[in-house]
Amino acid sequence: MSGREVKECFVGVAGANVEGINSRGVVAVTGKGREICQDDVDRVIEAARAVVIPMDREVLHVIPQTFIVDDQKGIRNPLDMIGVRLEAEVHIITGSVTSAQNLVRCVNRSGFKASGLILQSLASSRAVLSPDEKELGCLLVDLGGGTTDVLVYSDGAPYFSASVGVGGAQVTNDLSIILNIPMDAAERIKRDSGCCYLPQVELDDYVIIPGVGGRSPQELPRAKVAGVIQPRMEEIYRLVRERVEQMGHWRLIKGGVVLTGGGALMPGAADLAYEVFGLPVRVGSPSVLGGMVEEYRNPLFSTAVGLVQLGAERMGPPPAESRGRSAESAKPRTEGLGEKLRGWLKEFF
Repeated sequence: MSGREVKECFVGVAGANVEGINSRGVVAVTGKGREICQDDVDRVIEAARAVVIPMDREVLHVIPQTFIVDDQKGIRNPLDMIGVRLEAEVHIITGSVTSAQNLVRCVNRSGFKASGLILQSLASSRAVLSPDEKELGCLLVDLGGGTTDVLVYSDGAPYFSASVGVGGAQVTNDLSIILNIPMDAAERIKRDSGCCYLPQVELDDYVIIPGVGGRSPQELPRAKVAGVIQPRMEEIYRLVRERVEQMGHWRLIKGGVVLTGGGALMPGAADLAYEVFGLPVRVGSPSVLGGMVEEYRNPLFSTAVGLVQLGAERMGPPPAESRGRSAESAKPRTEGLGEKLRGWLKEFF
């Protein structure tokens, strides 16, 4: 709609092949007067990145969590501080090399250039989480079609990332099998009449189930549809909780749970999550950025909006740079003109 031709894109990755680990690096400060400079910060992050990973995996992100200067903890930005020893705690996200190559090849064959791979839950968190939630500690649950992505934030940085191999597609599959209807009809019923929390369903609500193979359509109580959806959604939430508790990160979650993705649009998703997690729950939509606000302020587009934001941060502001370069290139010409004018005045006056 903007009339721009798209040539490059940032690609979101998710699934069971993505793993997150926490690591720590230590270096000696070598700057003048023991003052920590950007080179020291880069070196300590590189040291923390040096973990042993299998040959079939590659590092996608290295995200600094906190810095420690001479046993002084909880430092966000150590630049210009005085110290002898600099430590960094980082969260490293790795992915399968072959899965990444296949994904990039698909994008290239569709006529675009893949500028970079970004973890989808990281993109979603950029779009929907507030700084206060990241600071307090919160759990982001991205309810996708094939997988459910999980990201735990604490003290403003990610501490745990994982993926549960169950998503909205399994809910559709359950409806298809139990109601004896095709997958496309089950998907339509899930979107139009689905609810994953029985107390919200009116007893006199009915759903029309399409007939298959010439059979006439049937009328079914909406509560029966909800009775199929709720157990599967409850299982997804319990799997998420188990994964976070196994790693000992549940204590970090003080700011509540944020649901996003297409699955968060289902009525009752937040209420059921509150029952399972026992924490405040909200449905997260991308914040207002301008443009077609109504269209993208939807949990369905959280990952896409986050990819745009993170991609823009990676690329930096090229228009300002080009303006700066043009101004610099114009400077010598102006100075040359001034010198010529002074020489001309001296010659004649």
